[in-house]
Amino acid sequence: MDRTSPVPLYFQLARQLESAVEDGTLPPGTLLGNEIGLAARLGLSRPTVRQALRTLVDKGLLVRRRGVGTQVVHTGVRRPPELSSLYDDLEAAGQRPGTRVLVNRLEPASGPVAAALGVPEGSEVHYLERLRTAHGEPLAHLRNHLPAGLVEPDTALLETTGLHRLLRSAALTLHSARQTVGARAATAAEAALLDEEEGAPLLTMERVTYDDTGRAVEYGSHLYRAARHSFEFRLLARP
Repeated sequence: MDRTSPVPLYFQLARQLESAVEDGTLPPGTLLGNEIGLAARLGLSRPTVRQALRTLVDKGLLVRRRGVGTQVVHTGVRRPPELSSLYDDLEAAGQRPGTRVLVNRLEPASGPVAAALGVPEGSEVHYLERLRTAHGEPLAHLRNHLPAGLVEPDTALLETTGLHRLLRSAALTLHSARQTVGARAATAAEAALLDEEEGAPLLTMERVTYDDTGRAVEYGSHLYRAARHSFEFRLLARP
C-alpha cells in the first residue's frame, strides 16, 4: 500500500484483491477471513478493509456468507446480444451449469401468457420453473411457459441440459426473440432462493422466442443475481 498516494487506501486494496482474483492468485472458493484479521495482517484500519471488501462484493467478485465469512466467487456471466440460453453461455465459459427443476406442469394460460404466446386464454400451456446454478452456486430463477404439444419437457432431461437445446431437439428452429431487461429489489422468498439478502438488486428479463415461421415457442420471465451478470451491447452511431 502506498500511503503517500492520493488514491484512497481502500481503493488500492480493492484493486490489488481484484487483480489477485482475476489472475487466479485468489481462486474461487478462497476464504479471506474476517475484517479484523485482514486489517491486522495488512496493517490497515477495519473501516478501510470493510470498504474494500464491500467494493468487491458489489462487483460480484466476493460474497459474504453467514457462518463462513468473505469468500471469492466464480467470475460473473457476460451475456452477448444474441439469441442464446444461460445454460449454453455458462457451458461455453466453462462454468459447469446445473439445474434444479422446481415446477413442471400443465396449467391454464393467464391473460399475459396467452398474449405472449398467441394462444387462447385458458388453454393449456407447460409451465416450468427452474433454479440455474454454476459450480453449485445459484445464479438465476427461470420461469418459462411453452405452448402445449410443442415438446414434452421431461424433468430429468431439463436437469441435464438447457431448454433451448430441448426445443431444438424437437426440430424447432429458434429464429428471433423480443426481450426486455430491467431491475428490481429481491423479495424475501427470492433472496432465499438465490442466496442473496432481501432487497438485493436483481436483473429481470422477459423474453418471447419465435421459430422460423414466426410462431411464439417460449415465453420466459427470469430473475438474475445482478452482481453475477452483465449484458454486452455493441452500439453504432447513426450516420
